[in-house]
Amino acid sequence: MNIEEIKEEYLSEIEKANSLDEVNEIKNKYLSKKGKVSELMGKMKDIVADKKASYGQAVNTLKTFISDHLDSIKDNLETKALNEKLERETIDVTMPGKNYSAATKHPLNKLVDDISEVFVGLGYKVAEGPEVEKDLYNFEMLNLPKDHPARDMQDTFYVDVNTLLRTHTSPVQARTMEASSKDEPIRIICPGKVFRKDDDATHSHQFMQMEGLVIGKNVTMSDLKGTLDYFMKQVFGQDKTIRFRSSYFPFTEPSVEVDVSCTSCGGKGCNLCKGSGWMEILGAGMVHPNVLRMSGFDPEVYQGFAFGIGLDRIIMLQYGIDDIKRIYTNDLRFLNQFRRD
Repeated sequence: MNIEEIKEEYLSEIEKANSLDEVNEIKNKYLSKKGKVSELMGKMKDIVADKKASYGQAVNTLKTFISDHLDSIKDNLETKALNEKLERETIDVTMPGKNYSAATKHPLNKLVDDISEVFVGLGYKVAEGPEVEKDLYNFEMLNLPKDHPARDMQDTFYVDVNTLLRTHTSPVQARTMEASSKDEPIRIICPGKVFRKDDDATHSHQFMQMEGLVIGKNVTMSDLKGTLDYFMKQVFGQDKTIRFRSSYFPFTEPSVEVDVSCTSCGGKGCNLCKGSGWMEILGAGMVHPNVLRMSGFDPEVYQGFAFGIGLDRIIMLQYGIDDIKRIYTNDLRFLNQFRRD
């Protein structure tokens, strides 16, 4: 085929092209290294000497024509495709937009983060565990064998005879102690959701708890008191003081209830603290020797302390919340009170 025949063939084919893919195929057919224009250039050796220049010029003219014409066709097809897409995806800019407002953290999550930051700064690690727990870890490993009367204080929801929704985050402590190498000290806090069959203004069937555990050598009650005093001052203010009152927990001995000077009256006595000047915040004590033995620790060598705090109670005191259920109902009228400016 000569130059004019190839040009006519090209024009005939490009007229039928309706898509970018078809245009690209035609481009390859005519302008690629093995295309028809290159074949024309390859015939240069057969052209007589005095006609080589005019022949080469004619081939280049054809190449430029096809290249420019293809670019124009591609631009038209791309514009057409864009217009069709815009018609399918029409946006009415006159419609009112949605108001996306940035909220703050839920007060419970904020408190977990604040307390975690305090203890991580003291060298503690944050540990987690399952909410559906085995009776072994929830009770038995914590010195609460089956039919122990102290189990009545933590009545909960059973899945079967050996499985339940955890009543505290202490199972995380038991699992950590059991899995530890026994050569390095344990310092952990265990925040998480727990479940009990309670239902009144200050109790819920689910609530948030954070427990702490330290196991090592030469750990004493004074270490526990110093740790909790520092923690209370970080959370409630440097002017706060704490006191220990004797108590009973099956997994600690001795056990104490820990009070902090009233956040409202500073210890003078008010309605919030019922005139006592103190608010009960958490329970604590030295880890019971039986708990240490069951997890593989020799109580003659290792000692430890543990504490547990109900986070819901703290934010109820901090924000004056009258009913614990408000924390969990996802009512925006309640949650918006904690929004940032």
